[in-house]
Amino acid sequence: MKLPTEIFGEVIVVHTPQQLGQDQAEPLMEYLTTLERVNVVVDLDNAESIDSMGLETLLDAQDRLREFGGDLRVSTENHINRKIMEITRLDRHMDVFDNVIDAVKSYA
Repeated sequence: MKLPTEIFGEVIVVHTPQQLGQDQAEPLMEYLTTLERVNVVVDLDNAESIDSMGLETLLDAQDRLREFGGDLRVSTENHINRKIMEITRLDRHMDVFDNVIDAVKSYA
C-alpha cells in the first residue's frame, strides 16, 4: 500500500484511502508502522467509509508506534468521520483534531 504523505519535521501525515476497512486493514497497519517517522497523523478527510476493522487498525497502529517511541493522532474535518470517532469512543483513546495543522503542532 502506498498512500499520499507529507512530512513536517519529525511528523509524517498520511492521507487515507476512500475505503478504510477489512481489505485495507493489514496493508495499512504495515504501512503506518514502517514509515521513516514514528510520529504519525492520519488524515481521514478522504475516507468515505470506515468500518470496525479500519478503526481497530488505527488503535493497533497507535500501540505499535508507541512501542517505537512515537504516537498516532487523527485529523478530520469530515463531520461524519468525526461522529464515528465519537460514537465508537475512539476519541477517548487517541487524540482527534479538526485539521492536519493542529494535529502536527500537537507533537511540539
